[in-house]
Amino acid sequence: MSNTEQPVNDNAEETLQQAPESGAADSPEQARINELETLVVSLKDEMLRVAADAQNVRRRAEQDVEKAHKFGTEKFARELLSVVDNLERAMAAADPANETLKPMLEGLDMTYKAFVDSLKKFSVEQTDPLGFPFDPDLHQAISMVEAPDAEPNSVINVIQKGYTLHGRLLRPALVVVSKSAPKINEQA
Repeated sequence: MSNTEQPVNDNAEETLQQAPESGAADSPEQARINELETLVVSLKDEMLRVAADAQNVRRRAEQDVEKAHKFGTEKFARELLSVVDNLERAMAAADPANETLKPMLEGLDMTYKAFVDSLKKFSVEQTDPLGFPFDPDLHQAISMVEAPDAEPNSVINVIQKGYTLHGRLLRPALVVVSKSAPKINEQA
């Protein structure tokens, strides 16, 4: 038995002797592997963040270019609105019954229609809120008048038409708004 036990002990000692050596050799290597794996994970995370940031910058730049194309003509269009207003005033001031003014009125009307159509081509839309409820986002009330035949808080007169550019308010409509008649206290 002692002969058989001896080789078993020798193998056990060899295993014990190898284990510390391999453990000692693996320990610094394993620590380095763990360190590198952690570095790889953090670099992947950083790479994803940088890619997301780049995509966000690209998307914002595309949106800015799109807005510049849409609203680049805003100042120019706003200046042209006074021309449309003056054409409307000229047509309203002329007497349509006067035969000598009819050719001039026809010319003004054709010019006005061509001008408004040209504005529409560039998404400048006219808003005529007559009869509609007052909307403070689109209208600017210049006065309130009692109007028993109109709904309270509705537009009863348009002083100056409003305009939008691609759905964005370019100029609010100047309007007169109806208000309900004051209630008379019959008990007094």
